[in-house]
Amino acid sequence: MPLSKLTDLEHYLVEERLVEPLQLQEARRQLGRHVDYAALVKALEQRTFLTSYQAQKLLKHETEGLRVGPYKLLYRNASGSFARVFRGSSVDDGRVVAIKVLRQRHAEDPRAVMLFRREGELGKRLVHKNIVPIYEVGSDGDQHYFSMEFVEGGNFRDFIKIRKKFSVTDATQYVLDIAEGLEYALTAGLTHRDLKLSNVLLSAQGVAKLVDFGLAGQDASLASMEEEVDRAIEYATLEKGTFAPNNDPRSDLYFLGAIYFELLTGTAPYPATKSRDERRQFSRYRDVLPISSVDASLPSAVTAVVDRLLCIEPRERYQSPTELIADLRRVLSGDLTSVSNGSPSAPPAVPTIICIENRTKQQDALREYFSKHGYRVLVLTDPLRALNRVETERVAALLLIGDALGTEVTSVYQAALARCKRRQTAVVLALSPKMAELRGKITIPDHARVLHEAVTLRSIRQTLVEVTGITPPATADNES
Repeated sequence: MPLSKLTDLEHYLVEERLVEPLQLQEARRQLGRHVDYAALVKALEQRTFLTSYQAQKLLKHETEGLRVGPYKLLYRNASGSFARVFRGSSVDDGRVVAIKVLRQRHAEDPRAVMLFRREGELGKRLVHKNIVPIYEVGSDGDQHYFSMEFVEGGNFRDFIKIRKKFSVTDATQYVLDIAEGLEYALTAGLTHRDLKLSNVLLSAQGVAKLVDFGLAGQDASLASMEEEVDRAIEYATLEKGTFAPNNDPRSDLYFLGAIYFELLTGTAPYPATKSRDERRQFSRYRDVLPISSVDASLPSAVTAVVDRLLCIEPRERYQSPTELIADLRRVLSGDLTSVSNGSPSAPPAVPTIICIENRTKQQDALREYFSKHGYRVLVLTDPLRALNRVETERVAALLLIGDALGTEVTSVYQAALARCKRRQTAVVLALSPKMAELRGKITIPDHARVLHEAVTLRSIRQTLVEVTGITPPATADNES
């Protein structure tokens, strides 16, 4: 209700228990006989009986957003298009809590209310030191809210802006905290589905805690509201591009890898953007550079963990939070060699091939076919980036598609021969019939093959086995 008169203000403040009667009397005494609406609000603020947030609302003669259920709202901490989060306190015992309130424009939408309450009820089930607990889910008229622990600290997005990056020990400990929270949630059948820096809080005691399980275990296809779809874009894009099942727990681990990467380097593994179209581009997640190319001083055991988390192929990532936790504890204990040198949790020996192809349909065909036949497949559009990738990680073969390279095919092939020879990487060039004449004009050393007749995906695969000497384990079961 809008407040206009001094008497209305005084009645409202006491009735809603925003201030105590004695506090109101003290402010009035300070003002003497010269009391008006604005002067009283400012006096209450000066004596810290009202917060600046509350005072600004009252000076605008507004009451919405000052009280919900048994809580008075002190400050607004975060705001999204779906809900807002406030620092609040109980009017009964003064206990400080965080209050998440559904925005009014969604309050009459039954689906929005259902999704909001679902988030709160799921959160109440999760009781773990690395998950922010939810205490109460309620409604107050047309306001829907839930209360949770107020973490005195902040989220990692804000910390990164100030500190830029963290030490290896601190970053690893925080990622271990997150992994333990994910492990616990998984025992309850829940995945997070929205892991990012702003959804991890760091307490004043230095403990990382997960917040916002709003999409936990939820199929993105069920999310019709704009905010829900927006929040699911990254996960949906990753899983569609890798043919992973919906709600794959390994998707949380990929985005945990992105958090680890940024905590260590101060740089995101893929460009930050608010564009939905850019966030729907699979290449954004597929073409992540090894973390050592950003900071070569990081211990190899740490870079091995980060790179494995960010493997685009789900089967090459850690398969569970439990598996990741074991390696993180090794890093923290100083047992660095067992993380990457033959430990049970080391990545499986899956051969990597890099394909240079800029046509979407052909990209999808290459990725699907060779993944099915046991390869880790990276499809890049930029030849220079592909050659640089060969320098930074172990690649079994570089596949050049002549039609994709066009007039650059000869120069890229020659550059690839030199670069790949140093790295003991095979080169396979697939020429279309109109380019077949090039075969007689280029050199073909032992580590290269050039195909120009009846080129098919199967013939390329057979050539890869021949030139690399590697037969992926999945090949025997997929002969088509």
